[in-house]
Amino acid sequence: SADSLANRVLDSGSRVIITMDEGLRAGKAIPLKATTDEAVAMVEADLAGKDGTGVETVVVLKRTGGQINWTEGRDIWWSDACEGQSEVHQAHIVSAEHPLFILYTSGSTGTPKGQVHSHGGYITYTAFTHRTVFDLREDDVFACVADVGWITGHSYIVYGPLANGATTFMFESTPLYPDAGRYWDMVERHKFTIFYTAPTAIRALAAQGDEFVTKYDRSSLRVLGTVGEPINPEAWEWYWHTVGEGRCTIVDTWWQTETGGICISPVAPATPVVGGSATLPLPGIQPRLFSAEGEMLEGETEGLLCIEHPWPGQTRTIWGDHPRYVETYFSTIDGYYFTGDGCRRDEHGYYWITGRVDDVINVSGHRMGTAEFEAVLVEHEAIAEAGVVGFPHDIKGQGVLAFLILATGDSSVDGQYSDELGIALNQLCRQRIGAHARIDRFCVIPGLPKTRSGKVMRRILRKVAEGDPGNLGDISTLAEPAVVEAIVNAEIHG
Repeated sequence: SADSLANRVLDSGSRVIITMDEGLRAGKAIPLKATTDEAVAMVEADLAGKDGTGVETVVVLKRTGGQINWTEGRDIWWSDACEGQSEVHQAHIVSAEHPLFILYTSGSTGTPKGQVHSHGGYITYTAFTHRTVFDLREDDVFACVADVGWITGHSYIVYGPLANGATTFMFESTPLYPDAGRYWDMVERHKFTIFYTAPTAIRALAAQGDEFVTKYDRSSLRVLGTVGEPINPEAWEWYWHTVGEGRCTIVDTWWQTETGGICISPVAPATPVVGGSATLPLPGIQPRLFSAEGEMLEGETEGLLCIEHPWPGQTRTIWGDHPRYVETYFSTIDGYYFTGDGCRRDEHGYYWITGRVDDVINVSGHRMGTAEFEAVLVEHEAIAEAGVVGFPHDIKGQGVLAFLILATGDSSVDGQYSDELGIALNQLCRQRIGAHARIDRFCVIPGLPKTRSGKVMRRILRKVAEGDPGNLGDISTLAEPAVVEAIVNAEIHG
């Protein structure tokens, strides 16, 4: 949005913006230049009468040829800026710790954090993890279909592959446009050997039916990757069996914007994989699990996931707010980087990410991860996707609310919630999790509030569940902001 762009320009002190006349997404034109113009006007209004330099130059790439407004002296076409430039560029030498980029992430308060990555450490780490985790070979065609603006796009569309001299593919659109065969059509045409996407996309595609996959040749694929959230066993199995034909290695990768690159993951094809587990840490990463009281836990256990020693890819600070950086990541467990995730370590030493710590629901003293509920709900044939959050409950402390997206073409529910469906879902939760795992309320919605990279912005679901929809924080990174209004207005049953 214009508001979020303006806030980032003001926070970073940027003087140049690079944009397009319009972007294209699922066949629709996105007015990027118009949004930029609005944002620049906001910046100028904010800086009026203050010390500070606003936006001096807006570089515009002609993508669609759509009509746009033009500010002489400030706006310049990308083609004009490149005209006469040398085809060979001499890199400017900087310190290894010199900032490479600032990437803004949503904070738990809704205030974005400008994560700063360094030149030397970040590029070293993305190159190493890209080459190692995916078993990179000279003739590989690597396709990471994440949004390039997300850290996954930075690390595994741009910096990692290019640092390794690999062929990398950039995707513009959505996995369901023009139909659910879009990814697999690209696999056939471009002969991808490595494919990297998010579990939320896998679940959405699985709900559309196998025929969209099987009609395309996928024999070129060797390694399949997942990123962004824990993958439930059903989605993992579909990815492995239907997409990978039971022959491709799946690397379920755990990492964060703050880590720069993959930290816990199988190494293809060497690591024995287990569906749903991120398996083992990469060289140099030393995960530790702690109790809520700060006690380090050994052996087979579950707790707060921390990392003990520094590694090259970690962020160096939050732009302009180092105290917030220290408070957010190094104050929970003194001397350790706190990831904000919960994790289980099994008897084999494998790590299972259980979800964000703030995604744990405490019902009458029973602590349950929302990811556990969601994995069970999508086992039901009527449910394509689910988002589970807690809400204040007078008796139990917290109750459980499930937001449901119904599976396409399921005639048993006719696109609506029914008491029978709720009973069936609770019976399934009881069977899979235990008698204490009961969902109190259900809400059928058209879609989850996802960022363009496919991650669910759970803060929005929590605010709606808590009856505080007017205080949603920054929602600028959502792929479909209109879905928020639909969620706010949806009927809650129970």
